[in-house]
Amino acid sequence: MDRTRADPGGTQGPDVARGATSLQVAPAPAAEPGAAVPPARRLARIGRDRARQPSTPPREPPGPPPGPALEISPADPLLAYLQSAPGTVAVESLAVESLALESPALDAIRAAGVVMVVPLVASGELIGLVALGPRRSERGYSTDDRRLLSALAGYAAPAMRVGQLVGQQAAAARDRERLDQELRVAQLIQQQFLPRSLPDLPRWRLAAFYRPARTVGGDFYDFIELPDHRVMLVVGDVTDKGVPAALVMASTHALLRSAAPQLVSPGRVLAAVNDLLCTDIPAHMFVTCMALVLEPTSGQIVFANAGHDLPYVRTRDGVSPLRATGMPLGLMPGMTYEERSCDLGPGDCVLLHSDGLAEAHDPDRQMFGFPRVAELVGRGAAGEALIDLCLTELDRFTGPGYVQEDDITLVTLQRSPATYVEGAAP
Repeated sequence: MDRTRADPGGTQGPDVARGATSLQVAPAPAAEPGAAVPPARRLARIGRDRARQPSTPPREPPGPPPGPALEISPADPLLAYLQSAPGTVAVESLAVESLALESPALDAIRAAGVVMVVPLVASGELIGLVALGPRRSERGYSTDDRRLLSALAGYAAPAMRVGQLVGQQAAAARDRERLDQELRVAQLIQQQFLPRSLPDLPRWRLAAFYRPARTVGGDFYDFIELPDHRVMLVVGDVTDKGVPAALVMASTHALLRSAAPQLVSPGRVLAAVNDLLCTDIPAHMFVTCMALVLEPTSGQIVFANAGHDLPYVRTRDGVSPLRATGMPLGLMPGMTYEERSCDLGPGDCVLLHSDGLAEAHDPDRQMFGFPRVAELVGRGAAGEALIDLCLTELDRFTGPGYVQEDDITLVTLQRSPATYVEGAAP
């Protein structure tokens, strides 16, 4: 509800309602003494004289004092009465017609000395009031006065409503702009959590891809250096999307980076992070995470899984998932995570992925599916070529106009297919 101002202050003129505004016109500048000056030169001299005058702003004559601000509660009975009022309403009659209804707004109007109100109603909604004090002549408002006020209200109310809507739209645009700016900053911050470069591992080929469904997302991946030249690969996914998921992602990422160099074991790392997250993570949120430790020299990988999508490994024997059991992080404290291991030979390749790939849908709501992911791994591509193959097939499956449903993260690891002698140059 707009604030309504009741202004009982006086103005010039015997029959002008107190609260009206007077307009004063400044007199023209007096001519200088002396000989007559042509009009053009007179204008020029006036301009020079004004330029020499000090730049102090002119003092404006005092106007009528502002009227009191009035807020009408939606529960106030005066609101419903004024919305249905046919025109001008005298405060005296209003007090009688309202009878025993309790109206704080009416008490405030009477206390301000208002004798006449004109409701401004647009589309059945009261958007303001014109509040008038007594006339200086102490005569009442005539029928013609009321008719004129009602006509003015009929024009003023739609114009005020348009102004309100324009103001609301401008405020909403400012809010959207501020939110967009905050999201862009959040996106830049989140990008700082992602690895800026891939580890330099001789005889190994690494590639990674990340694309959020919104400006910021809940997926993450990382390569964490461990003692003895080992590397931990982690891929995670926070439930939900947007800013809440990004905040939880940042916390999980920091905990993993802190625990991994000290504990090394992927199962112990996930257990420690799980216990820490359980105390701070919001309700109904959790994190799935796959942790894989690579020993580059021997080619052995040790992995543990906290409810994440199963990675696929391609060997000379075919494609198979890397299975290990464990609950998602942040659900229950005291969880243990199974560790499994396998050896990667020359040419073997591993794909770690989030559910944004396998759980994407086509226009008929058919899911891309894990069997299709396994089939893509088995085609023989590796590194960036495998990532490009997955994205190309996903675009073909979902079709044009597809709106990404979830964040997509892909990380590939391949041992060089070239054979070598231990200790020789790569």
